[in-house]
Amino acid sequence: MSKQVNKRVLFLGSCFALITTAFTFAIRAGILPQLGDQFGLSAEQLGFINSMWFLGFPISMVLGGIFYNSIGPKRIMQFAFFVHIVGIIMTIYAGGYATLLISTLLIGLGNGCTEAACNPMIADAYEGNMIDKMLNRFHMWFPGGIVLGSLISKFMTDFGLGWEAQMWIIVIPTITYAILFYGQKFPEPKLEEMKSLKENVKALGSPVFLFLFFCFALTAISEFGPQQWTSIVLSQSGASPMIILALVTGLMAVGRFFAGPVVATLGQPGVLLGGSIFATIGIYLFSVSTGVMAYVAAIIFAIGICYFWPVMLGTAAKRAPKTGALGLSLLGGVGMFSTSIFQPIIGSWIDTARNTYAEMGLTGSELELAAGQATLAKVAIFPAILVVLFTVFYIWQKKADIKTVDEMAAQEAAPNAAPEAS
Repeated sequence: MSKQVNKRVLFLGSCFALITTAFTFAIRAGILPQLGDQFGLSAEQLGFINSMWFLGFPISMVLGGIFYNSIGPKRIMQFAFFVHIVGIIMTIYAGGYATLLISTLLIGLGNGCTEAACNPMIADAYEGNMIDKMLNRFHMWFPGGIVLGSLISKFMTDFGLGWEAQMWIIVIPTITYAILFYGQKFPEPKLEEMKSLKENVKALGSPVFLFLFFCFALTAISEFGPQQWTSIVLSQSGASPMIILALVTGLMAVGRFFAGPVVATLGQPGVLLGGSIFATIGIYLFSVSTGVMAYVAAIIFAIGICYFWPVMLGTAAKRAPKTGALGLSLLGGVGMFSTSIFQPIIGSWIDTARNTYAEMGLTGSELELAAGQATLAKVAIFPAILVVLFTVFYIWQKKADIKTVDEMAAQEAAPNAAPEAS
């Protein structure tokens, strides 16, 4: 008798794998100053170390999507565990700059594998609206894990515990997901076409997928752009940048946990349209607010970006299912790639704004505040474009006849109808 797929255990393992990803993001950010002091690294060198995290992520995510059908999610997660453990241990026993570059790249590869394996695995394990619900609950552990990891790093640093001890903490969720996945049977794709890389590639040309692919680049930069620059942009706003970051990520985690009823009520296109409106308002308020109002802007911004990443994946799984694991991986890959591409662009906007306002006579905190707010006003362009695009998508999909993957799978499984009698 063949072993049954234990959805609950697989989902729990996926969550711990994503907590590992979040811890590598938060704890490594927290220990950067200590790494710089111990190894005598410049800010530029620390920046290159960080960039390895973002480089490894899309590489393994796209490759994982390509080879998902041939090797399966189980082997992808086995590789993720291997590079996570090796990367963590290499970091702990690093001898200098080169070792830190390699170890961070390995950790980034493990993180990308987690997304490449777990997103399609969850979509294959669940049906109907449960796909959106469980993808959101899975993705709540990235912002939730960042909050948890940041607090752990701060607590350990305040109590004089070194960066090596903090890196050992990441081993805990890593070993946990490996234990949960061990010996488990993983679900199969529901459609025969989803199992074929050739069919996946052919399906990438569908209008819905191409639309989502373009929009994903904008949703990702709308989400990660302001967060990455919080400490610099809001440093003179009278609000605490780190409290704002914790507020945004905490609200995102809570919102994603309760995503099921929201998506069921508004529908995927409705959630994406509403999110783009809130994100635009939130970023705009960041660009004109100081003090307490900055926290109000953070709440509105969090509501806006909360569902972008998981609902975009759920939309592709439901409305372009034949793209399979490859489609989901390419969406996540373009999201991370666009985030990395736009980072230096946003940085150049800050530099240009500083020069402009300096020529106008502003100095010190007034200069930094004006430059930061001017930059955020430009970043608001990204979700504003999405408002237009998702309005079109909402109207377009309202008239579309959507067959669920399960309905299509049932048709595939049904025997051919007998020919009508003449």
